[in-house]
Amino acid sequence: MSIKVGVIGAGGMLQYHAAGFRQAGAEIVAVADAAPGAAAKAAEKWSIAKSYDSVDAMLTGSPEIEAVSIIVPNKFHKPLTVQCLEAGKHVFSEKPPALNAGEVQEIIDAAKKAGKQVLFNFNNRARPESQAMMTYINQGVVGTINSAQAKWIRRTGIPGFGGWFTTKELSGGGPLIDLLHMVDLAMYFMGYPEPAHVLGQTFSDFIQDKAFKGPWGIPDRVGGTTDVENAAHGFVTFKTGQVLSLQVSWAEMVKREEVSVVFQGTKAGGKVERLFGIDGLDNTAIDTCELYVQENGNSVNRSIVTPACEDMGRIGSAANFIHAIEGKATALNTPEQALRLMQVIDAIYASAQTGKPVSI
Repeated sequence: MSIKVGVIGAGGMLQYHAAGFRQAGAEIVAVADAAPGAAAKAAEKWSIAKSYDSVDAMLTGSPEIEAVSIIVPNKFHKPLTVQCLEAGKHVFSEKPPALNAGEVQEIIDAAKKAGKQVLFNFNNRARPESQAMMTYINQGVVGTINSAQAKWIRRTGIPGFGGWFTTKELSGGGPLIDLLHMVDLAMYFMGYPEPAHVLGQTFSDFIQDKAFKGPWGIPDRVGGTTDVENAAHGFVTFKTGQVLSLQVSWAEMVKREEVSVVFQGTKAGGKVERLFGIDGLDNTAIDTCELYVQENGNSVNRSIVTPACEDMGRIGSAANFIHAIEGKATALNTPEQALRLMQVIDAIYASAQTGKPVSI
């Protein structure tokens, strides 16, 4: 019997969730969206049998649903995840896991009580480059990763002004929380150690400047709120002695969009990177996966060739959710890891506000 899935949210990410669920053999039986007509339109486009104008209506009208996918603005991730868990459903939620670490803890508590799985769409873990690198890490080729640098930077990438992306109440923050993927990927490579101390700073110099608007996102909302950062930098020490530096931005004086994790291990270093020519829209993006080793007295750089993946692991991430529910695969992430990630993000915002390091 195939897993029956309901989707909350009819936005652009639905195409990847649907492709991944179906690739894994699941059946999408319903979609819900509060925007009038959005669910019906999505149901027709993606061949989904039922559509609803509310989550309550979907959970009541389609009781056969076993798992729910959540694709909505950040503010609603936690309440909808908890609601679906309490209804006895497994949950696959878009990132970020929630607005803060406290909300993630509520999700963990609800998942344990319900006995259901919760995964988040940290899709960059599912990229072929990331999985290839994890194979080397798990085989001991890299040794212990002492330090890493996580970066997702854009030159002109503000996703619209005045919409939910730039409204802290709805989003939780700007690029630090929106582009958290590389921070997550670095911690994934490092074994997801427990954070100890965090020093961070945020910058808002360009957040009101229309010259820094990106070619993606949502339309500007006249009279809307824009109260988040346009860039964030931070440094994290872990209780294991490992360290991580990070740089994330929608708008910053850089050459081009860069998405990367670089690390230094006791046996080898490495890099997973994607470079864009134009923020988020360049079909000629360059993907790199490399290991750096010392062999026979020489510095050797190994280029790891992996299959192309234009969707940046989104389909594979959704497929993994279904396989994890069925017990056919190990879940690519856990709520406990999400908690540590959000603890780091919370601490960077707190450090930026106080001007002091934060202990976790």
